[in-house]
Amino acid sequence: MPWFSARLLAARLLAALLMTAGTWPGVSAARAADTYQTPDDFLADVFPGGVPPAQVLWLTGDLRTRVAQILGAPPPPRVRYWQQGQRSAWILDAIGKDQPITAGIVLEAAVIRDVRVLVFRESRGWEVRQPFFTRQFDGALLDPQGNLNSTVDGITGATLSVRAMTRMATIALLLGASRGHTAAVLATSP
Repeated sequence: MPWFSARLLAARLLAALLMTAGTWPGVSAARAADTYQTPDDFLADVFPGGVPPAQVLWLTGDLRTRVAQILGAPPPPRVRYWQQGQRSAWILDAIGKDQPITAGIVLEAAVIRDVRVLVFRESRGWEVRQPFFTRQFDGALLDPQGNLNSTVDGITGATLSVRAMTRMATIALLLGASRGHTAAVLATSP
C-alpha cells in the first residue's frame, strides 16, 4: 500500500474516532438543547398586557386515556396552562426520536393561532421550528374523530419531529376543549 493511502486511511479512522467520541469541532455525541425562546418570553409575547396566573389541569379518566393514546406514552398527571378570555397558552413536551421537544401553542376560541418550538433537543429535525412549518397549524382545530382537521406536510429527515409537533397541537386542542373552548367542543362532538 502506498504511503499516501495508509495516511489517508489513518486520517479517516482518526476522524471517525473523534466524531464518535464527541471531540470533533462542531459535532457532539450528545446534542445540547437549543433554546429558541424561554417559556417566560413566550408567555409575555402571547399576553402582552400581562401574563395571567398559571392554572393546572389534572389529566384523569377519559382525558388521560386520550392524551396517552395521542402521545403513545403515559402523560404527566397535570398540565399547566395560561388563559385570558378565550385565549390560552399551553407549553407541552413530546418525544421526537429520543429527546423531548418543548413547544408553545396558543389557542384562541379553540383554534390554533400560533405554534412555536421553544426548546429542541434532538440531533436532527430542527426544521420544525421554522415558520414555513409552524404556519401549517394556524387555524387548525379538531375534527369529529379528535384529529387535526388539516394536513401537516412533513419535512424530509424530520419525520419524528413533525409527528411530535402534530401530537402536541392535537393535545393542546383536546385540552382546550376540556377547559370549555367551544369551537373544539363542537368539532369533537359526534
